[in-house]
Amino acid sequence: MPFIKNIEAKMKVSLWIAMASMLTSIIVSALAFSYAKKMVTEERKHIYVLDKNIPLVAVSTNIENNREVEYKADVETFHQLFFTLPPDDKFIASQLEKAMYLVDASGIAQYNTLKEKGYFTNLVATSSISTCTMDSIQLDMNTGHFIFYGKQKIQRPSMITIHSLITEGWLIDQPRTDNNPHGVLITKWKTLENKDLENEAKKLFQ
Repeated sequence: MPFIKNIEAKMKVSLWIAMASMLTSIIVSALAFSYAKKMVTEERKHIYVLDKNIPLVAVSTNIENNREVEYKADVETFHQLFFTLPPDDKFIASQLEKAMYLVDASGIAQYNTLKEKGYFTNLVATSSISTCTMDSIQLDMNTGHFIFYGKQKIQRPSMITIHSLITEGWLIDQPRTDNNPHGVLITKWKTLENKDLENEAKKLFQ
């Protein structure tokens, strides 16, 4: 039966070749999948910033390394929008509308409180200018809690008043949008301190 044994040997060889090919294919597929998954994961760690909507200029930055920077930039931007206001009711409305995209209902509540006190209409009526400057931001990356330290300067026709400005809140991630490019929402925001630090009479031209 040499002929039959020869056939059986060839079948065994073919079987081993088939199994080896299948195993090789599985290994290659697994490696390819692992590599693709790694590439996708790495890609998700990057954001691409277009310079003035020009697609030719794109800057890639690592989100994990720069998230703290983005958090602080978002907090500073919000305070600039909320507290830097000229005596122009349309501009004030535009600034506050932009600010509301960065904060939850706590920001709306504080806006309504100031509105009821006549703060915004008083700026326009007295031709006063409110500006906000940041001193520092204390941020806990584990909890998202922040404390903003800054100053608010209100320039009236005859007086310049400087207030301390200390606020706190919590940051949560959300999808990036045109109105919220950092993908950060300020929550439970409240003012801890906003008291007079300095009053200076403006020198009027004779």
